Amino acid sequence: MHPGPHALPDLLARAIGPGPGQRGDWDFAGNDDPPPARPLVAAAVLIAVVTHDRPTVLLTRRTAHLRAHAGQVAFPGGRIDPADADAVAAALREAHEEVALPPSAVTVVGTTDRYTTGTGYDITPVLALVAPGVPLVPAADEVASIFEVPLDVLRDPARHQLRQSEWQGRLRSYYVITWETHEIWGATAAMIVNLARRLA
Repeated sequence: MHPGPHALPDLLARAIGPGPGQRGDWDFAGNDDPPPARPLVAAAVLIAVVTHDRPTVLLTRRTAHLRAHAGQVAFPGGRIDPADADAVAAALREAHEEVALPPSAVTVVGTTDRYTTGTGYDITPVLALVAPGVPLVPAADEVASIFEVPLDVLRDPARHQLRQSEWQGRLRSYYVITWETHEIWGATAAMIVNLARRLA
């Protein structure tokens, strides 16, 4: 059963503010040592829920030529610049730059659990609502495609697969979520799993 668009603000409000969920790549590493202390790069992503009758979440696939995370599925987002007032402003700016989503078309609900990656980013996810039908255009140098996944699919714990692989000489665990031809993994999947737990 999926929530209708009118129920979305109350549903998403459950995830606003810090909670008890997973907060970083290293939370999935079992008995592994914690990551070495180092300065983290502040970043923000926009988790845009599109208010269809069956709500969806907006995602992108990064272009294959990027230096980092090439070809991966990601939320619109990136570093928080000095000119950004806060994480919300950064997420809205990045979404406008990456997929031409006008900030005026976004209703921000709030921020949820920050997420730290093994690659050195401290990410603030910004939850927001977007009406269907807003024209989107991928930034050619950064975004290969834009697509939407039903929110109820992303919330389904049965789709949250925990896998393991070796990274930097260590056995690491990470989440994978598959839908149609898309495979969502890494930090994006982990943030989705964390959100799903907050919304349960």
